[in-house]
Amino acid sequence: MEDKLIVAVEKHSSCYDGIHLAIEKSNNKLQEERGFVVAGSDLIGCWLRLAPSANSTPPSVRHAFRLPLTSYASLGGTSSERLSRQRRSWIIDSFTLEEGYPGPFPYELGKIKVERAYDITFEIFGHGVEEYPQGVLTIDRVSGIISVHKSVDYEDFKALKLKLLASKNDRSLDTQLGIEITILDINDNPPRFQKDLYEVTVREDIAQGAYVLNVLAYDEDKHESPNSTFHYEVESVSPNPPNAEFVVEQSGELSFRGCLEYEAGDTYTVLLVAKDHGEVVSLSSTTTALIHIQDGNNHLPVISGQTGTYTVKEGEIGVVPLRLHVTDGDVEHTPAWKVKYTMEGDKGGNFKIETDPDTNEGILTVVKPMDFEEIAERELLFSVENEIPYYSCVVKERPASGLWVVDSSRGKTSPGGGPEPDSVRVTIEVEDANDPPMFTTLVREAALEENVRIGTYVETVTAVDPDSSHASDFVYKAGYDPGGWLKVDPDTGIITIAKRPDRESPHVVDNIYTAVLHAVDSGEPRMTGTATLLLHVLDQNDNVPKLSVNHTVVCIGDGPTMTNLTALDPDNEPFGGPFTFELLGEVKGKWSVAPSYGHQVNLVKEPIVYSGVHMVEIQISDKQGASAVNLLTVTVCDCTATPYCSRASAATVGFRANSFVFAILVLLITLMLAFFMTCKRDFLSLNMDLKSTLLSSNIEAPGTDCKRLACVQATEDAMEDYNPHLYADEGDDDADTLNELERINICDTGFDYRQLDNLDPRFKELAAICKPRNAQL
Repeated sequence: MEDKLIVAVEKHSSCYDGIHLAIEKSNNKLQEERGFVVAGSDLIGCWLRLAPSANSTPPSVRHAFRLPLTSYASLGGTSSERLSRQRRSWIIDSFTLEEGYPGPFPYELGKIKVERAYDITFEIFGHGVEEYPQGVLTIDRVSGIISVHKSVDYEDFKALKLKLLASKNDRSLDTQLGIEITILDINDNPPRFQKDLYEVTVREDIAQGAYVLNVLAYDEDKHESPNSTFHYEVESVSPNPPNAEFVVEQSGELSFRGCLEYEAGDTYTVLLVAKDHGEVVSLSSTTTALIHIQDGNNHLPVISGQTGTYTVKEGEIGVVPLRLHVTDGDVEHTPAWKVKYTMEGDKGGNFKIETDPDTNEGILTVVKPMDFEEIAERELLFSVENEIPYYSCVVKERPASGLWVVDSSRGKTSPGGGPEPDSVRVTIEVEDANDPPMFTTLVREAALEENVRIGTYVETVTAVDPDSSHASDFVYKAGYDPGGWLKVDPDTGIITIAKRPDRESPHVVDNIYTAVLHAVDSGEPRMTGTATLLLHVLDQNDNVPKLSVNHTVVCIGDGPTMTNLTALDPDNEPFGGPFTFELLGEVKGKWSVAPSYGHQVNLVKEPIVYSGVHMVEIQISDKQGASAVNLLTVTVCDCTATPYCSRASAATVGFRANSFVFAILVLLITLMLAFFMTCKRDFLSLNMDLKSTLLSSNIEAPGTDCKRLACVQATEDAMEDYNPHLYADEGDDDADTLNELERINICDTGFDYRQLDNLDPRFKELAAICKPRNAQL
């Protein structure tokens, strides 16, 4: 629906003179407005607008009333005629409330004026009545007087929007209007800072005009009014800086002009004010800014004194002949106070200068021995400066506005960067001392073959004594000779062999025997010079190859089985391997090696070799033919029947060998006892109990180390009472699974007396005494 705006002017106490009516179309320019009036009682929902002309003073409150085109048309006649008939129907003044009005209450705000031929009662609803803030306004139902009962805060409500109802005596609605009461803002809110305390730390050498910190305030009064417009000021500074002034911009940025001085105050307390531009009264608030000043280097260190002996004994290190003392006006233990020293004139690199972190003193230390014969004194130049660059600032002029005129400098001291650093020259004297003899060659090398004869010449060393004012006599001797191989002539320095050298000695590393030689003078105190002798020991073929182990285990099998053998020779090339292996004794068809040449070979066992412990002789030769016979103990057993057979330990094998020797000794003792007790002119046959078998064992049950019984040398008749048994270890899990006897080899040949040929010679002597006349051994 298209709206039309009706603007009217009525002459009364609150309006200007003159009456004018105009209907504004959508695209027409609003004509002159000088008052307000409502068209009629049946124009429900109209809006009144009060607009000032260009040359008039505007009312404090404006009301606008809109009339729908259909409603306006329903009045009948033209708009001029209808409004003419309804003239002077309603007259409503503009209403305003001043916020925070202190009273007294209630007071009359205004009156609704009505010209009707009948009585009308009034009611108002909305903000300030039954809606928040409740209880502010009331209206007299008969007179139309609006009263105010309490104050209103502009920051809560900018206007109170009400609805006015006018009713007839019969309670029928006469008119309904909207009323807006404007709240006038007063300056009741000062500008407030976001924080009560601001804090920052800045360097003393910061340039004037530089940003220090930023403050921010706000005002809750009416926006863009004098009450909410404010500015910042610096109220006070404590302590008052003598050569600086703090300023704050309208943006809230705090800076300074001039020169900050840490010595005048390490912390400045700046009181800042935000003050508004209220017309009646100006309100303000404050905040505090703490400006901490970090000390800058605006004082140069000065060398104030020196202490020490100023002397150094030649040959000494770690001594302190000099300490430099400095003073600095900056705060102690800050980078502006801490100093560093530089030193010139130390061409030999004999000294270092360090700073004591607690006292700032310069400590001169000897780090390289000095030689009196080379130079008797050393002149050194020391200078001192701070760890951070030097800075200075002096105020020259203080204009009323803008930055001040200052003379500032920063950067390293001279050239062109400020004053020269303080310096001092010091002479350090060198005291002569007894110097040790010095070998002409600190590392001597010689070579000779191992096993050379005692007294063989090795090398000659020579030393000299550099002293001119001390004793220069000295003697030579061996300082470190771990093997005792060397003899050193104390007068001539000639070195000879005192003990046959061995290249395989643990004192020889990479074919080199290392010894330390001394030259000791007769001064006070005695001084010793040192040199190193590197003796290259040349190898000889003085070692024969040996097996890496002297025992091994071979398993029984249907075919040949084998085990690996390794030979070692400590000699170097060409006196070492590969080696030649050769088996000795009756080994044909029983044992062999394959291959017979190399560092490692395989010992091959043929199936004919029975279970038990066997001794195998192996001759091993190196490339030069040097050889040795190695006795190898071989344990042969059934690895499938005995799971631990292949893990037979050296202790077990050794025990078996010892048991074998012990059995032989027992047999010899028994035969000797039989000789003394039964020996006669006729040879008595030795009755052998073939029903018993001698088995070597180191466990509780007999024969369990190898579960294949040895060949029994007996006739069939002699075995008639013997029932072979199956033996197993106690706790052996496999015992329950063995359900048949293992094969027993019973030889059908007689006893071979030739086996006695390998017995001990003492046994042969015993047998010769007791043998029958016709018996042959």
